[in-house]
Formats: sequence, structure tokens, C-alpha cells
Amino acid sequence: MSPHTSKKALDGGWGWVIIVACFMAQFLAYGSPQSVGVLYPEWLHAFQEGKGMTAWVGSLVSGVGLIASPVCSACVDNFGARPVTIFSGVMVAGGLMLSAFAPNVQFLIFSYGIVVGLGCGLVYAATLTITCQYFDKRRGLALGIVTTGTSVGGFLYATAQNELIVLFGLEGCLLIIGALALNLMACAGFMRPLNMPGYYLKQKAAMERTKEQLFKKPPADDLKTTPGTGEKNLAVKDHLITIDAKDITTPDNKGEFMAGLAIVKIIKKKRQAYSKYMHSTADFLHDRNFMALCIAIFLFSLGAFPPVLFMEDVAQSEGLIDEVRIIPLVSIVAITTGVGKLTLGMLADMRWINSVFLYAFTLLGTGTALLLIPISKSYVGLQVLSAVVGFFSGNWSLTSYITTKIVGLDKLTQAHGILMFFGGFGIMLGPPVVGWFFDWTQSYDLAFYFSGGSVLLGGVTLFLCALPCWDKKKSDIDRPDIQYASNCDKVASVA
Repeated sequence: MSPHTSKKALDGGWGWVIIVACFMAQFLAYGSPQSVGVLYPEWLHAFQEGKGMTAWVGSLVSGVGLIASPVCSACVDNFGARPVTIFSGVMVAGGLMLSAFAPNVQFLIFSYGIVVGLGCGLVYAATLTITCQYFDKRRGLALGIVTTGTSVGGFLYATAQNELIVLFGLEGCLLIIGALALNLMACAGFMRPLNMPGYYLKQKAAMERTKEQLFKKPPADDLKTTPGTGEKNLAVKDHLITIDAKDITTPDNKGEFMAGLAIVKIIKKKRQAYSKYMHSTADFLHDRNFMALCIAIFLFSLGAFPPVLFMEDVAQSEGLIDEVRIIPLVSIVAITTGVGKLTLGMLADMRWINSVFLYAFTLLGTGTALLLIPISKSYVGLQVLSAVVGFFSGNWSLTSYITTKIVGLDKLTQAHGILMFFGGFGIMLGPPVVGWFFDWTQSYDLAFYFSGGSVLLGGVTLFLCALPCWDKKKSDIDRPDIQYASNCDKVASVA
């Protein structure tokens, strides 16, 4: 959220239209990336590359958008959700259509992994930001419904892409999916801004200031500066949109020296703004709960995303199936993820449930299911474990909710961008690491033990850091006259 927020969240009305538009936007953008596991065997067969190299395509398409979340969030904050969604529609559709003509995996990494990934990142930032603007009391439910669009898209697109490949081939499938993605621009039309984006506010102020200068010539005395009024009389800043237009006026004929001073002052203000931004980022990272959440999301993304990409290949490598079924394992993961997002989103709205502990519980459940995948030697077992992993992976609907609880609504955009950077970095590394494990051992067992262990470690770390006894210990340090014995050290040592 930007500092320009002035209107109160509606918690209904046009907000429900926003939910539908954001749901469809995530459905269209993330449908193919969420079901990339169906395309993965086709790319292996078409390009004859190693599984580690080919896995970069699926990891980048989900990781790049999250890594670029700070930039995507800044775009939404300055330009608004509507123009960002329109631009992302062009990127997603163009990247998918361009991938249909990919001559090798390296080209596919750029077209599908980077271009489509950045487009998805812009959609994700735009939809979550405008949803949080329109909802306050029902924010958990609203975010749960919106983020379910990715799961429903993954479920339907997995089956649709499988059939389209049979009917039209891999190239025809990507062209059709790319054409559908153009409907993102239609979804953007409904995203009416509740608050004026920062870019337009600054541009409007600059235009109004320019009109005043055109019709009113400043007195000669205004060109002189005094120690207390220099900031009010300088002038050049109005013509730079990136600086708030409010302080200075333009010199006319002999103001070159004053203009030079004004430019120096502008540069100094820009440097102070960037310095303030970096200091606020450092403050986030010094917060124990926020840093624990960043680590947990990184480890969760590192371990929990590979099953979405490799589950079909696991079943084929173990000889459990010969070809992709009508309802693939990827579809099971997608639909149960949607159920998980709705369920966890509603649970987060309940006052008696701690959302941080709820998120830690989902990580523990996901890690346990991942450790059981190498043990399962039947297709039914893989289906059940896929459903469990998918349900707990619905915790993505909790990230914005928990971030708001930790840092507040005004800092949501910046903090969420940092959080998604960690998540995107984990998603980008996870599938290639699992693919390299298979190329090295010719088995997925060690890879999934690594994935499950990483997710379990993230859940335990978040749970321990969120214990309230740490805050009591800190307050005790502030008051040395009272001695307090905390059990946090004992709990940490036992874990």
C-alpha cells in the first residue's frame, strides 16, 4: 500500500467485482505455469536435454516473478493495478506464443521462464495489492478467493494442455494458451483504483504548479534565498515527476546559479529517499518474526515447488504409469491447493487462531508428505500425497495476511516484495537441484528427502521464532530489576 491511501476499505460492494477480476487474472496468468509439469516431459523428449537444465524453465517461470516482486510492487504502487495488469497481459501472451517457436531449451528459458515469469509477477503484485486495498475485515477470505485462481487455473490447464498437445502438438498448445492469456487486458478493465497511484498524484501536482507559473510571474524578491526560506523559493523540482512538486519556482533570466543549486538539492533529496527506503528495508530484516518468515518461505519454496514439476516424471520413472493420465497428478495438486487456500484463508480470519503458527503447521505437514513420496510405490499413494502437499501449499494465501499483521498495512507493498524475493529465489533453485540429484543418482529418492527436510526446517524455525516467550525475555532485559527465567532456550535445544 502506498502512503497516498486515504479512502477506507469497502469490504464489499465493488470489492466483490475486484475479487472476480483478480481471480480471473490469476487464473489466466498462472494456469500454464502452475501446470508446467505436463509440458516438462514433452520438452525433455523434444530437446533431449538433461533434467536439471530443462527444469530451469519451470523454476524460472515461477521464481523470476517472485524475485522481481520489489520491482513489481513499486510499479503497482506508482502506476496502479490496471495499467500494470494490461502490460502483464502482453508479456504473458507474448512469452507463451514465442515459446511455441523455441529451437532449444536456452531460448525456452528466456521466452517461457523469464518473459512469462515477469508477467506473472506483475499480475500477482497487482491483484494482491488492489485486493488488500478494498478489504479489511474480510481480507483473509478475499485473498483466499483471489489466490485460488492460480490453483483452479493449474487444475484446468493441466488437463487442457494435455489434450491440446494430443490434438495440435506442443507448438499449437502454446499458441492457443497464449491467445487465451490476452484476456488479462479485459480483467484489468474492472480494476478501478480506490486510491490515486503515486505517479499520477505527482504528475497532477506538477501540472498544477506549471499552470501557476504560466499565469503568474514570480516577484523578483522570490529569486533571493534566505537561510530559512531557501527550500520554498528554489525551482526546477516541479518538472521532475519523481519528486513531490510543492517547494520551488522556476527562475526566469538570470537563474542559472539558482537552478544549479536546485538540481543539487533535488539529487540530495533523491539520495535521502533511497537511503530512507534502504533503512526501512533493514528495519524489516531486523524484525525477528519477519526474518523468520523470510527464511521459512525460502525453505518452503525450495522444497515444496519441485513436486509440481516432477510428480508426473516420478510416476513414469518408477514405472507406475506409461503416460500422463486424463487427470494428472499436477491437477490434483492444483485443485487441493485451491481448497487449501480457501480453508486456510477462512481460518486466518478467526480470532482464536494465530496465523503465524498456522503457517508453521502447514510447513510441517508439507515436509512430512514430501518425505513419504520416495516410500510410496503405488500410483494411488502418489495421488494421496499429491493431495496433501497441494492442500498445505495453499498457505500462499496467508503470506499477505501475515505480512500485514507483522509490519502493518502501510508497509505491505515493500515488505511483501521482500518476502516474495526470498520465495522466488527458493522456487528458482528447487527444481534444478532436484533435477541434478536425479542426473547424479538416477533416482528421485535423495532429492525428495532433501526437499522434505528443507520444508521441515523452515517450519521448525518459524515456530520457534514466533514463540511469545522471546518477547517476555526482551522486556525482562529492558527491566534488569526483575529476573525472569524463559524456557525458549530449552525449547530450542530440544527441537
